[in-house]
Amino acid sequence: METGSPAKNYTYMGRSFGGDLSVNDVSSAFSECNSDRSGEFTAASSQNRRLLLACASENSDDLIRQLVLDLESCSIDEQKQAAMEIRLLAKNKSENRIKIAKAGAIKPLIALISSSDPQLQENGVTAILNLSLCDENKELIASAGAIKPLVRALRAGTSTAKENAACALLRLSQVEENKVAIGRSGAIPLLVSLLENGGFRGKKDASTALYSLCSVKENKIRAIHAGIMKPLVELMADFGSNMVDKSAYVLSILVSLPEAKTALVEEGGIPVLVEIIEVGSQRQKEVVVAVLLQICEDSLLYRTMVSREGAIPPLVALSQSGTNRAKQKAEALTELLRQPRSGNGAARVSDVSV
Repeated sequence: METGSPAKNYTYMGRSFGGDLSVNDVSSAFSECNSDRSGEFTAASSQNRRLLLACASENSDDLIRQLVLDLESCSIDEQKQAAMEIRLLAKNKSENRIKIAKAGAIKPLIALISSSDPQLQENGVTAILNLSLCDENKELIASAGAIKPLVRALRAGTSTAKENAACALLRLSQVEENKVAIGRSGAIPLLVSLLENGGFRGKKDASTALYSLCSVKENKIRAIHAGIMKPLVELMADFGSNMVDKSAYVLSILVSLPEAKTALVEEGGIPVLVEIIEVGSQRQKEVVVAVLLQICEDSLLYRTMVSREGAIPPLVALSQSGTNRAKQKAEALTELLRQPRSGNGAARVSDVSV
């Protein structure tokens, strides 16, 4: 099983460069999947007043215990109300997340995720998401059997349920051993579908989850077989999508695989990457140059394609005006593209250290 850092460091002509993407850069590209963003506390209902008081109180234990009992009520309406109130109590207060888990809410909430009632399922998914924001709860949620129901919600839930299921799976994937289990439960093709067909929030949540899950090699392969390159290339080509950074980072952890390089080229990715070097942000340019280095390292054909797209002039400009890392990468890629185009005897880029 391949896990760990998703990027590589290269040594070429005595210099170190390559996919050494800063943790800070990646973190700023991927905003966290936080608790649900629906403004439920707007109405002045008696239930909402009760929750507001409980959130402000140190003595919410009795309310939480009652809500957990109501999750297993014979009345769907009582279940809906309890799941909604737990969802809200867990939304912004970390102490409540711990209290709710200790009160035994996790298993009945997971059962609700499989409900045929869309609202009940959505509240169950979102309550689990909010509980998963607490590190202490992640392993409890996974060991209680949440992964497969979350994947089912990702397949057939409401749009909000799908988005929040993607976020919950992201949170669970932050426990390393859960990544394989999530991948083997069928989540990857569904996340790729959400990336391609979801709204902006769905695309963002899917890309963030895929970035986390694809640090494992078998999940990278699943993503490629699920057709991830098509939406990645389309999103990188659309500067108005606000998804260029996220898509480029997801691409950067996939492109070490030969089948990823092939799929990227087949989807018309090289012209898109060259355009980003020409007009993208500094961060986008740096990530894309690292991707092109990996594409070109062993392939005369791909080097020729990149050169013919006009990559060398913007690379020269980047080597003079980019960040230090971007300059090194641009210089190395420029040298690689200028090598004689016969055979593969020229110096390789990939003297790789992990």
